[in-house]
Amino acid sequence: MPAPIRFGTDGWRALMSGDFNVENVRRVTRALALYWREEASRKKTVPRAVVGYDTRASSDRHAAAVAEVLAGNDIATILTPQPTPTPAVSFAIKERGLIGGVMITASHNPPAFNGYKIKADFAGSADNAMTDAVEALLDREPPRVLPLEQARGRGRVVVEDLRAPHRAAVGRFVDLERIAKARLGVVVDSMHGCGGREIEQLLPTVTTLRAEPDPFFGGVNPEPIAANLCSLSDYLRSHRADIALVTDGDADRIAAMDPRGEFITTHYCIAMLLLHMIRHRKQAGCVVKMLNTTVMIDRICAKHGLTLHETPVGFKWCAKLMREHDVLIGGEESGSVGFKGWIPERDGLLAGLLLLEFLACEGKPVREIMAGMDAEFGASRYARADISYPLEKRAPLMRWLRENPLQDLLGSPLACVKDFDGVKMEARDGAWLMLRGSGTEPVLRIYAEAGEQSRANSLIELGRRLAAKV
Repeated sequence: MPAPIRFGTDGWRALMSGDFNVENVRRVTRALALYWREEASRKKTVPRAVVGYDTRASSDRHAAAVAEVLAGNDIATILTPQPTPTPAVSFAIKERGLIGGVMITASHNPPAFNGYKIKADFAGSADNAMTDAVEALLDREPPRVLPLEQARGRGRVVVEDLRAPHRAAVGRFVDLERIAKARLGVVVDSMHGCGGREIEQLLPTVTTLRAEPDPFFGGVNPEPIAANLCSLSDYLRSHRADIALVTDGDADRIAAMDPRGEFITTHYCIAMLLLHMIRHRKQAGCVVKMLNTTVMIDRICAKHGLTLHETPVGFKWCAKLMREHDVLIGGEESGSVGFKGWIPERDGLLAGLLLLEFLACEGKPVREIMAGMDAEFGASRYARADISYPLEKRAPLMRWLRENPLQDLLGSPLACVKDFDGVKMEARDGAWLMLRGSGTEPVLRIYAEAGEQSRANSLIELGRRLAAKV
């Protein structure tokens, strides 16, 4: 019986010791090839695609397996020769008018996992309609494979480095000269992922840590959260810097640390980027945030008269709105950010450079800027906990929470409940508590925000107790 393959928040992910193997990669690629062939026939175009991969063990082998199946189905394919940032793969789709792409990556997940992200022809993550259609085509026909060397010999697979075109486009989007003139001390932590020395290539004065590929990511998950950045924090306490930027395993997310080695939450990063678009770039448009993202975005939008859209977790929802509306910026708690005038895709490298541009324009230390934001929009203190939680209990828990929401969030009455992705309980003063199951892991995520860190932490503990009731 073939293993089931299900696409979650952004892609299919599984253990490399389990279901993530060449056989299953070929199965899903055959289904994707059928989908793309049907799309190309309907549009009367010749299908061409791109395949990239991250620094995980055997990612290159699985990417080659994808290219072999695509080539076996007469889909001309560009295959990257080395680990490549996900946004560079997506950018190539837009730049070259491709039918789509595949990125072999498990993003921020532990090193034991790998994953399969589908990118659509609009250069962003495939939406539910597309992934549902691909799932429906699974095992309709056995994979047709053209070995890589034969595929290259026949011109159906071309091996090409896609990093330079993406890097050049990023360099044109950002005011590198202004950043350079600000003489900021910048450290970049690539967490042994695809970010490598990409930012350093554009800003030679940058110091890059953990730039070398490592399938084990130095013993931590390649997720840019405080718990995984102890080595960066230690470095900052003994070296001068104005800010540190961090990218995740496939370089589509951004996070930051201050000169003292203290974590700057992704919520502040997104809020700063929104302010930069408004204040310094003088741009307008609507704003998109995912349900688990800071209320500070709401307050900035209210002050500047910007329409705000709130979506389920997963950047594919933002990408959809970016294709339908004049979106200035879209952001997600994970550090995923997309921008007007770019592709409808999160891009950690571009987001990091735009943060530097913001600091250069402000001319103030990052903590001073954040203090000013607190004074203007109200303090934002955030907390999150990820706990193991049986899958069979997830739906009953969500149902119980909808029926029994908290009536008081530790000091402020309940204002509303939002349940279009997990369950989020919002208080009248802007504090909130949210519980939802991960779309890619057997994990329950608990999020909270309040004006004080102690209250946010207490809300997390309250969330743990609620989860234990089912």
